[in-house]
Amino acid sequence: MSGTIPISTQRWRNWTWIWLAYTGFLFIDPIFEPSLRLWLATLAAFVTFLGIFAAFVRLSDEGRPARYWMIAATFLLGLITFPWNPGASSFFIYAAAFLPFSIESTRRALALFVAGSVLIVAEGYYFNSPGHLFHIHWPNVFIAIFLLMVIGCGNIVFAEQKRADCKLRAAQEENVALAAAAERERIARDLHDVLGHTLSVIVLKAELARRLMQLDPQRAAEEIADVETTARTALAEVREAIGGYRSQGLAAELAQARRTLDAAGVTFTWEAPPEGLPALTPTEETVLSLSVREAVTNIVRHAEATHCTMRLATTSDGYYALLVEDDGRHAIRQEGNGLRGMRERVSGLGGRFSIRWDRGTHLLIELPITSQQGTPA
Repeated sequence: MSGTIPISTQRWRNWTWIWLAYTGFLFIDPIFEPSLRLWLATLAAFVTFLGIFAAFVRLSDEGRPARYWMIAATFLLGLITFPWNPGASSFFIYAAAFLPFSIESTRRALALFVAGSVLIVAEGYYFNSPGHLFHIHWPNVFIAIFLLMVIGCGNIVFAEQKRADCKLRAAQEENVALAAAAERERIARDLHDVLGHTLSVIVLKAELARRLMQLDPQRAAEEIADVETTARTALAEVREAIGGYRSQGLAAELAQARRTLDAAGVTFTWEAPPEGLPALTPTEETVLSLSVREAVTNIVRHAEATHCTMRLATTSDGYYALLVEDDGRHAIRQEGNGLRGMRERVSGLGGRFSIRWDRGTHLLIELPITSQQGTPA
């Protein structure tokens, strides 16, 4: 909401006012050496500083030019007050405390501390004559410079830590946003693969049932029952995809592919390795299963094929190779979300993805064999 102050910033502003306790040093001399003129001048200096301090606190954003003016005004107020009230050294301390949180450059902050110390020494030298109304003792000069440097250098460390924490928090927020975006993309890909395939089957079986309604009511009823079963399966798969479980395994996906292609009138041939399915990792099996599902979906939707062949083999250079071929008349000339998601999954495992069209579609997916290769599944 526009104009709303973040809670952390508001809390920082509230706690900042506690540091006004250091202005108590201003009233040491008026208390021990009462003088109406000294009291009035001290109260005027205190009220002026309250205005400067309030303005500085409101300008909470680092690097704003107005903050520099507030720091300069605080230091100048110290120079004006110091000759007649030694407690004004607290204004130098405030300026040194503010500076590191307003200037990001440590070198520049240290240079300003040195410049401020030189000004304090010059003022002490100028007002060092005793017996005058305005007089500065050298011990007060050295104490003011010592406190300025100690407080200033300490706050440089605190300011650097604060900036580092802010950068770390920003990086963490960015990582969370990127992770959320990646998860949304994952869910979008999975839902596309799950629903795209299953809805194609439902449409196919519903069209078949409509055509058989008059010719073979019993077969039409069976197809409608299959539509119900497939819809329930789709619901379960959507829940699994949302929960992070993407497939039931390659063997189950191949069995589902056979049923889907049979219903579409496409002859399906599966050529497995002589030793059977290899022992794949869960991630590898998920990628191959969803690739089979997407390939079957595209064949049913677009290819107008009569035959589909799938074979899984091991290449000589250490890859599992899944080849999906069909004799469809319509080739997909442009990758959609399904093929793009397939390519991203394969690439994520360091695999290779290729597709060509020559009297049908030829899809080749190659995944590197991992150390978990074992006995046939």
